[in-house]
Amino acid sequence: MKRIVLAVLVVCMTWSLALAAAQGISSREAKNLLEKNKNIFLLDVRTPQENSQSRLPGSVLIPINEFERRISEVPRNKTILVYCAVGARSKSVAEYLSKNGYKDVYTMTDGLVGWYRNGFPLQR
Repeated sequence: MKRIVLAVLVVCMTWSLALAAAQGISSREAKNLLEKNKNIFLLDVRTPQENSQSRLPGSVLIPINEFERRISEVPRNKTILVYCAVGARSKSVAEYLSKNGYKDVYTMTDGLVGWYRNGFPLQR
């Protein structure tokens, strides 16, 4: 009986951790998500210099080095799409958000570079 209870607890914990994880999506999938859901918080975690060169329209800049201090600026009641240049920084921030109780968190795995390569519009 103890083994069954332990097994159920392990499965439940694994399942809850999987649900909390951020979802990695391509720039094509991100574009579709943005077209379908107009209530997305679009988070740019690049540097101010990178952001000044180009960005996704409607995005909010919170550089990764300021993120922990400014996490309260990220709404808990919206789907969140995090992006950076190539996906590494956004993955870290998206995972941090998920571990801190944020739901519906996505990271653009190919970043703004992938967005640009697909010919999608950028704000300059």
